[in-house]
Amino acid sequence: MKTGSRRMVKGVALIAIICLAAFGMFGCGQGEEKVVEKEVIKEVVKEVPKALEPLKLAVAGAHTGDLASYGIPSVRAAEILVEHVNATQGGVGGRKVILVTEDDACKPEMATNAATKLVGDDVDLVVGHICSGATKAALGIYKDSGIIAISPSATNPDLTQSGDYPNFFRTIASDDAQARLEVDFALDVLGLTKIAVLHDKGDYGKGLAEFAKKFLEESGKAEVVLYEGITPGGMDYSAVVQKINRSGAQAVIFGGYHPEASKIVMQMRKKDMDTIFISDDGVKDDTFIKVAGDYAEGVYATGPKDTSKNPLAVEADKLHKEKYGEDYGAFYLNAYSAVLALFNAVDKSGSTDYEAVSNALRNEYVATPLGIIKFDDRGDAIGVGFSVYQVQNGKYVELEG
Repeated sequence: MKTGSRRMVKGVALIAIICLAAFGMFGCGQGEEKVVEKEVIKEVVKEVPKALEPLKLAVAGAHTGDLASYGIPSVRAAEILVEHVNATQGGVGGRKVILVTEDDACKPEMATNAATKLVGDDVDLVVGHICSGATKAALGIYKDSGIIAISPSATNPDLTQSGDYPNFFRTIASDDAQARLEVDFALDVLGLTKIAVLHDKGDYGKGLAEFAKKFLEESGKAEVVLYEGITPGGMDYSAVVQKINRSGAQAVIFGGYHPEASKIVMQMRKKDMDTIFISDDGVKDDTFIKVAGDYAEGVYATGPKDTSKNPLAVEADKLHKEKYGEDYGAFYLNAYSAVLALFNAVDKSGSTDYEAVSNALRNEYVATPLGIIKFDDRGDAIGVGFSVYQVQNGKYVELEG
């Protein structure tokens, strides 16, 4: 894999230089000999044992654009923990940690470029990506290079359940669990019988919507009166809002992100539609409330369980406020836990090699802000789940399950 091939290249280069030096000593003039000797020394110095090289941790995700509020918290979680381990432990496994970041703006084509660049930079481990579509686009590149990636937020079920990406792990539950929670809440708590299901046509939003539609139809308790995809980035969703109104839906279950959700909700409310709006962790972000304003009141969204009272979460919150002077954002605790899991796996296995780190992630428990976790055979964190939240008085409030 990448480590072995890289070191083989160095070894061949070293032998070649030594041979060249030997040839030079007998075949060159005195001035040329010194030049060759310097080249030999330079190559020998390059041949640093892997155990002494810095450990490169990459964080990839949306660092710009509409979804940056999901990606920046992961960068900050990594910055805090990298600074901490370098200052207090001299790094991880005896190696200083270097942080590398790449922005994909949650776009699959940019994620491919970001992953290719990170492989070229010879990173050892990746935290990311943030969105499911971008994650899927990047994972094959990491797999071919023997690099492990842990996402704090990519929830598409196939990322782990397909078995296509054994190098992928995540510190968030998958969308089938999230869709099940939304459907059970709509049917059993709210008692709804007519529901419209919308999605943004992406891997994440459409995947979640398909599960919601399936669970609704299997329940026999409610009718899916509208199932439709919208085009992300649109300014006017009045056509689909009109369809919702005509369908007689009591509620909308939407799979997608906050930019589209906020526009749909605002247009529904401006038409005096009181249709209940239920969405996902792509909407359970304060940015949705800031954009939708008063129209956000009453919206339901699923998101990671509130573990903010966990002592490690309290510590992570404190460190964030000390460094950045503000509250952390979406998926910060999930990213913080991902970095802790990776560092623990490297420390316990004494290596950054793929097999060693994979085995440690699956077999070694680690204390995180999400609880004490390890990963199952598919790569999902055991014991991590979702809750239902509602916007009440301008903020998301976790509802009792």
